[in-house]
Amino acid sequence: MSDITTETTEVSEADVLPGDDLVDELRWRGLLQQHTDIAALRAALAAGPVTYYCGFDPTAASLHHGHLVQLILLRHLQLAGHRPIALVGGATGLIGDPRQSGERVLNSEDVVADWAERLRAQIEPFLSFEGENAARMVNNLDWTGELTAIDLLRSIGKHFRLGTMLAKETVARRLASDEGISFTEFSYQLLQGNDFRELRNRYGVTLQTGGNDQWGNLLAGVELIRKADGASVHAWTTPLITKADGTKFGKTESGAVWLAPDMMTPYAFYQFWVNAADADAVRWLRTFTFRSPEEIVAIGRQHGEAPHLRLAQRTLAQDVTTLVHGAAATEAAIAASAALFGRGEVSELGADVLDAAVAELPSTPYQPGMTIVDALVGTGLVKGRNEARRAIGEGGASLNNVKVGDEERVIETGDLLHGRHALVRRGRRTLGVVTAEG
Repeated sequence: MSDITTETTEVSEADVLPGDDLVDELRWRGLLQQHTDIAALRAALAAGPVTYYCGFDPTAASLHHGHLVQLILLRHLQLAGHRPIALVGGATGLIGDPRQSGERVLNSEDVVADWAERLRAQIEPFLSFEGENAARMVNNLDWTGELTAIDLLRSIGKHFRLGTMLAKETVARRLASDEGISFTEFSYQLLQGNDFRELRNRYGVTLQTGGNDQWGNLLAGVELIRKADGASVHAWTTPLITKADGTKFGKTESGAVWLAPDMMTPYAFYQFWVNAADADAVRWLRTFTFRSPEEIVAIGRQHGEAPHLRLAQRTLAQDVTTLVHGAAATEAAIAASAALFGRGEVSELGADVLDAAVAELPSTPYQPGMTIVDALVGTGLVKGRNEARRAIGEGGASLNNVKVGDEERVIETGDLLHGRHALVRRGRRTLGVVTAEG
């Protein structure tokens, strides 16, 4: 691998515009970490159009925020005139890329096929399938499913060296662990390397992109093509997205930041982004939105002058939610957020939006005859009945955004929005919900 030049690039935090060069802009956006020969890659992109691909394995029923970074990179490159191929790993999803710890559970062929179709539907809206640089969607099961054991060993395995395979960070870590690594997961890099070669032969692909944790697998394809075909191709990774303090990109209380609305509602998705820390929101505008560098820098400056207005967070949340779920779902999420925090009418929210909006609030079951005091105590917004009475007496309690001054106020069935929920509040931002069963 002596002919491969790699370079690790860090995202600049300087408030400086990147200029007109595509590589420089994508680096500025935090979408370039490691790459093969940068001069050759830059020249290829400038000469264009380049046909490139990224793979997405159906190891879950939805893509998540890490995949979103890859989809955004694919879209940037297509907008610059290059030709994207999105690969859904119907074959590699049956095997599973080795994890840092623990063997993957092998899912059935039916489950993987179903998840592959779900991923295909999630990927398609990010790309254009029309025009001179129309996108293409492929499934590696189309060629891997026909691959015999002899073909795998003679045509592919012959070009891989055990020393290189064993030296890969994830493999080395698993070998040193108690659980070790199976031959199944160990051989994953052969299949991904072969995907690159197949796509080069079929469609002229010369660039593979992926997350930084995929660098070894990307190089496996680069090396396979060099050894088997005597050709030079390119690899490009994006960095791991982290918070400003260097910790991992956050998760919601209920788990990963999923892109599928049935696994994470558009409202919860919007809330994740709108609750970003100041430094994270300004930086993530570069990576997760398609606003121009000039716009992003201007928003960052305005945010710095008046951080309490949360311009960066609101812009980030609106743009990313619209990108993933569409304008209508974003408007509903914004309306729900405003209503929950007293800046809108909760009674005007649709049932589905309201269900999503209250899903992660502290709750208590509705009981006929329960009072506002019962609701405040039951949701845990106060520590006891005396504290609830004090909050009400001081004007700090409300029901469905209407202030309550009577501690004997009974929550009637008519107070249940859509027959399901009554919103209770202590102070300005402490919320809970009374929910009827069934």
